[in-house]
Amino acid sequence: MVRVLLATGLSCGFGALVSAHTIGATPVTWNREISRLFYDKCASCHRPGGTAFSLLTYPEVQPRLVEIQTAVLTRRMPPWGAIKGFGTFRNERALTQEQIELIVAWIQNDAPRGNNRRALPPMPSFADAAPEPLPPVVRTISGETTLDRPVVAEGLLPEHVTARDSIRVTAALPDGSVEPLIWLHQYDDRHKHAFLFRTPIALPAGTVIRGVPGHARIALLGH
Repeated sequence: MVRVLLATGLSCGFGALVSAHTIGATPVTWNREISRLFYDKCASCHRPGGTAFSLLTYPEVQPRLVEIQTAVLTRRMPPWGAIKGFGTFRNERALTQEQIELIVAWIQNDAPRGNNRRALPPMPSFADAAPEPLPPVVRTISGETTLDRPVVAEGLLPEHVTARDSIRVTAALPDGSVEPLIWLHQYDDRHKHAFLFRTPIALPAGTVIRGVPGHARIALLGH
């Protein structure tokens, strides 16, 4: 199951619920907390007709509890592929520690379904939505690269990263300051996606992009 999860992706993340629920005060249940988490962040892939096995119902989730716990504890799921806290991204998929604890607390408490069926939210709908357009590519980074013109960087798109690479990318500005861009770890080209900065980063001419090995390619997005 872990192998299947890694190949297909368990896209989970649920911030607001955790802040509203004190773990340990009341039992976490499928009907109340966990179904909302899975519907919100997992069901786009994990559903009938999706790209992975369905996790829409309690009977579907229950046989996979051990594998789900392992996947989230090792931070291999959801397949974000970057170290949390090195750079800030508006499309970040990684689970917070609190979100991981919510899932683990539920599983270790025998994953109760909950008695109140009325607490279960409606099944999500899956209307096709156009993907968010990406900013244009302004430069492809491979090896140490010096920018010959100013760039407003809006994100990064790994074009080729080998599975076992750990790539910490920084921008050394002409004034001597260093801007952390991204630290890729366990990134998988099969789940290729962009990393969009929360705030665009102004990189003047003469900025040196460091950390991308010569065998890798990362597109700098922006204008």
